[in-house]
Amino acid sequence: MRRKSKRIICGDLIIGGDAPISIQSMTNTDTRDVEKTIEQIKNLESVGCQLVRVAVPDSEAAQSIVAIKKHTQIPVAADIHFDYRLAIEAIECGADKIRINPGNIGDSKHVEKIVKKAKERKIPIRIGVNSGSLEKIIINKYGGITAEGLVDSALKHILALEAMDFDDMVVSMKSSSVKMNYEAHKLIADKMQHPLHIGITESGSKNSGKIKSAVGIGALLLEGIGDTLRVSLTGDPLEEIYAAKEILRAAEIRNEGINIISCPTCGRCHVDLESISSKIEERIKGLNKNLTVAIMGCEVNGPGEAREADIGIACGKSKVLLFKNGEIIRTLNEDEAEEALIQEINEF
Repeated sequence: MRRKSKRIICGDLIIGGDAPISIQSMTNTDTRDVEKTIEQIKNLESVGCQLVRVAVPDSEAAQSIVAIKKHTQIPVAADIHFDYRLAIEAIECGADKIRINPGNIGDSKHVEKIVKKAKERKIPIRIGVNSGSLEKIIINKYGGITAEGLVDSALKHILALEAMDFDDMVVSMKSSSVKMNYEAHKLIADKMQHPLHIGITESGSKNSGKIKSAVGIGALLLEGIGDTLRVSLTGDPLEEIYAAKEILRAAEIRNEGINIISCPTCGRCHVDLESISSKIEERIKGLNKNLTVAIMGCEVNGPGEAREADIGIACGKSKVLLFKNGEIIRTLNEDEAEEALIQEINEF
């Protein structure tokens, strides 16, 4: 059962409550380069990103939000560090949400000014606490960076904003350690009701980062924890959306996107199944069809073992079987298999 959380509104996106778990990303363009940033956000929108965060290192970046908002559809969150004035400027320029770590904003009076402006504009604040930027006093208290310390820091900031009569918060606690990340969320889940943004920070490259994120985010989702998520990867942010969809589908939370079943291969396999599978997976990436596709290496792992698939292929020594719902519909030459399967997927 999913953890009960408060409902907040960010632009036209509902986070928490009984709203579906949403997918976020962050641009890696220079926010001051408005044209490139808009282009990247539109690309993210097109593959299913529901909220995007942009870095705001200076006033020019904050001012760029005005133009970015005019040409994009999804809510835009401003990522702020150190300078409270940039948070206020970003809000005034139309940001739908502000992400701050109150610990590095410093003076509580500065935090209070951000809160006042957020209340005026009726936008939420995401409190972000990362293991890499945990306060020294917390590190000393717990003898190092720990799950307990992450929770302590987050709760301290939550209470501070609540004392300012502000309740419109999303809470994020991230670690690059999957185990610490999991333990921290388990500890905080029952201590407050604000929506939780989940992810593994600095998870790594497209390959290693996807594995860490799948384990870390997937474990929390199966515990019913998480209202919105980001798969943080080094590289093209579009890959974050593809990975997030795969994780949500694997956890049986969303049916959106194509689920691929592909056998691990063995001595019976007489084709380059890795190449076939990779090419097909790349070509169907981003298709929003509720479909299970099987790519099997031999007749043994064909329609029988892949019976749950909507459509698939099973490769023999010289021929390939194309099947739907467990029934063989055509026999193909190996060089015809990829195109035939793609055609059937598009027409399904």
